[in-house]
Amino acid sequence: MPAVLKEEAPTRLRVLLVEDDPGDAYLVSELLAEVDAAVVLKVASSIREVMEGGLLGDTDCVLLDLNLPGTTGGLDGLRRLLAVDPAVAVCVLTGIDDEHLGAAAVAAGAQDYLVKDRVDGTLLNRAIRYAVERRRAQIHLRRLREAELQAAESARLERGLLPRPLLCGGGVSALPFYRAGRRSALLGGDFYDVVELADGTVHAIIGDVCGHSVDQAALGTLLRASWRALVLARVPEAAVLPALQQVLVTERADPSLFTTVCTVLIAGGRASVRVAGHPVPVLLHPRPVPVDAAIGLPLGLNPDAKWEQSDVSLQDRWALLLYTDGLIEGYGPKPPERLWEAGLVALLTEELATELAELPGRLVERAEVLNGGPLSDDVAILLLAGGGAV
Repeated sequence: MPAVLKEEAPTRLRVLLVEDDPGDAYLVSELLAEVDAAVVLKVASSIREVMEGGLLGDTDCVLLDLNLPGTTGGLDGLRRLLAVDPAVAVCVLTGIDDEHLGAAAVAAGAQDYLVKDRVDGTLLNRAIRYAVERRRAQIHLRRLREAELQAAESARLERGLLPRPLLCGGGVSALPFYRAGRRSALLGGDFYDVVELADGTVHAIIGDVCGHSVDQAALGTLLRASWRALVLARVPEAAVLPALQQVLVTERADPSLFTTVCTVLIAGGRASVRVAGHPVPVLLHPRPVPVDAAIGLPLGLNPDAKWEQSDVSLQDRWALLLYTDGLIEGYGPKPPERLWEAGLVALLTEELATELAELPGRLVERAEVLNGGPLSDDVAILLLAGGGAV
């Protein structure tokens, strides 16, 4: 004999009846009991009781009378409930048979409008369940739309923060890499850019606006675009960072906000480096060595700050690794010690045989293994190479 499948019992919904007439409250409970409705019914006599008792926190659906003490009539009670918990499903259950009022109640956020002397237990039970499901569907659609907007915003910011290198084929290659940290729903304030001018000089920047929000990402986009404009306008290299600091100070909403930056100018077999509170680049050949560069203050801390130029000789075959501090702030081989620069150099030494095109991703993977999971901060990497190193 085939087994008989039992239907699962419907989930018992938590229903709050807001009704000041004990007779009407008793009638509602009897209607639901007659049809064995799968609900747990609570009763409150006023909006004030609902608010002071925090009753909306464990409620799936509210059956709301409009004529309650402490309200101004009309839709006042409905609006006050939805102001406290916009996600709760509300069915207006009133003695007022008014088509226009019903339409206004639904427009204000109610899921249904029921007239007391026109409902029975079946209709009331169905209205409660439909109201809860409609409200859940609305919330799901809203969250989906928010996720879509967030994804679109992230894509827009990515185009601004992480542009394609503007290279003319003069012998320098750029390998950019970016990975968002586990805390970031959107991109953070990490950015990079590379521009090659007609005279063959190659200019690069990598930076990090402190903080993790859309505002920081937008400011990073502005600084990156401003840097490219300054370079293309052939502003003297020594004047670029002061100009960027002026942009930052003018545009930041928070006066304590700062940005770390490293710029590189490649020309005539040399790399000229300026560092504003940022990790220094690492020269990879013949062995990984951090560039001996003077480190100045981050942008935005001192209007009179200076950033000295440090020059590095480049061999015929060379590679220079620029990165943001998210790469080295995770745990190193001996937690709770961080990876820091020394740990990164050790990883690079172990990865000497790794193809340059694969190196940025490989470094992040190894840093995540040491950290015991995803890195908490965003990581941007810009690998510059010349002389056929790629």
